[in-house]
Amino acid sequence: MLTTASMPDDTRSFTTARKEPVVSGLADSAMAEIADCVQQVREPVELLRDRGTGAVFCRFGNSGAASPAGLERVGWLPPTYPEWLGDRGFLETHGVRFPYVTGAMANGIATPRLVAEIGRAGMIGFYGAAGLAYRAIEAGVAELERLLAGSRAVWGANLIHSPHEPELESSVAGLFIERGVPCIEASAFLKLTPSVVRLAYRGIHRQADGQIARRRRVFAKVSRPEVARLFMRPGPVELLRGLVEAGHLTSTEAELGAQLPLATEITVEADSGGHTDNRPLTALLPVMLGLRDEAEGSLGLSRAIRVGAAGGLGTPASVCAAFALGAAYVVTGSVNQSAVESGLSSEGKRMLAQADLADVAMAAAADMFELGVKVQVLRRGTLFAVRANKLYEAYREHASLDELPGGLRAELERSIFGASLEAIWRETEAFWRTREPAELERAASDPKHRMALVFRWYLGKSSRWAIAGEMSRRSDFQIWCGPAMGAFNAWVEGSFLEDPEQRTVVQIALNLLEGAAVLTRAQQLRTFGAPVPAAATHFKPRRLM
Repeated sequence: MLTTASMPDDTRSFTTARKEPVVSGLADSAMAEIADCVQQVREPVELLRDRGTGAVFCRFGNSGAASPAGLERVGWLPPTYPEWLGDRGFLETHGVRFPYVTGAMANGIATPRLVAEIGRAGMIGFYGAAGLAYRAIEAGVAELERLLAGSRAVWGANLIHSPHEPELESSVAGLFIERGVPCIEASAFLKLTPSVVRLAYRGIHRQADGQIARRRRVFAKVSRPEVARLFMRPGPVELLRGLVEAGHLTSTEAELGAQLPLATEITVEADSGGHTDNRPLTALLPVMLGLRDEAEGSLGLSRAIRVGAAGGLGTPASVCAAFALGAAYVVTGSVNQSAVESGLSSEGKRMLAQADLADVAMAAAADMFELGVKVQVLRRGTLFAVRANKLYEAYREHASLDELPGGLRAELERSIFGASLEAIWRETEAFWRTREPAELERAASDPKHRMALVFRWYLGKSSRWAIAGEMSRRSDFQIWCGPAMGAFNAWVEGSFLEDPEQRTVVQIALNLLEGAAVLTRAQQLRTFGAPVPAAATHFKPRRLM
């Protein structure tokens, strides 16, 4: 694994050959030279001001040579590396090269292959365990261990809050502990559960130097301040006590855990695909950074919690903006779903590659259907959002399947389910008998819950149809997607990344980071008064390795 100490030499291959230092004093070449200084971020730049006109020019180098007649040196910019855009502490803590993370796209769309590729490139990827059965998650973790055997790559897996399947959530947490998964992405939590607290503190110990060390690190994905506060503080005493009594934590682990925040990384999720509150990052991230400062102050700790940004990050400009806001790292999601390594079908990827900014919609979520929770999905080319929301309206307005008006029932069977509700119930019953029998016990005494399970059949199947590429149900594809996808498509138009078959997860990542570094350099030059031409900030994707 590359370290920050070796980055300057190791990263030169990411840029074109260095140009010879040239004094930018001639009016007919000044703008072109400023553009060169913007694009070649790994070269130091001197800034010169014309004493007569006040105009600011640039030249490569930091030799300190005497300024040409009529010009004075007013500043110097060191090299800028994509590796250095975020918090260096993030790189050092995790032993990675870039402050970049790929999120855990559910139902295995974030495949072991995708996670392994991003890990080998010096970033962190999370396996999309949410929505999968225990055996599938177990197989995915084993595959990751095989792919990364002998590697120092850092990786993780997702633990999603599962209020309807607490036993599955607990079992998955136990699996991650048993297999030594180093990083956990905790998502969709509205409250803390024993499972996530157990993951955070199991194996915590005091080192010979007196410092408390963790076995694994929790990345909590949050979009609400009240949830962020839960993860920025130690686990609740009652949960710690219960875990000790159940034998899931030792008394020493509980004691040490009570001194540290539950999560070491807080991923602030703005307007993203899937579960989202559609908050703008520019409003949300500063609030979360303030909460982090308060939490660290109350615990008497410093640099114990790093705050990252997710949602809407589909272009170099958005990634640059996230770092400028103070993000320690960035997390991408929607754009990776279109990557060749993702588990989405080729038809689903083609649909994503055609998406524009407004081609998204909010739809009823399968996992929290009864609570009215929604997810952001692709709208273009699919009727899923309309149909899912129709099911939720029917659920809200009626007490049971038997109370559905005849016309509505017939419409649902014909246009959404493609089968009778009785047939769908038989399939649903068979599924829950092996997955979570308690759901059937509840449905036997609660007709409204039985209706919810039937409606959730469609919501769950629609995602799997998109993954499998079931063309007979193409109009029902559920593809999680945020506006970042449309922005990404506009940015890559005319480049090699326009072709979905060229969209590797590593090329997407490196180009977003490289472009963000270029825009960072452009803004630095602007602060010195350099007239940065607009064209200089247009970073087009290129093959980077």
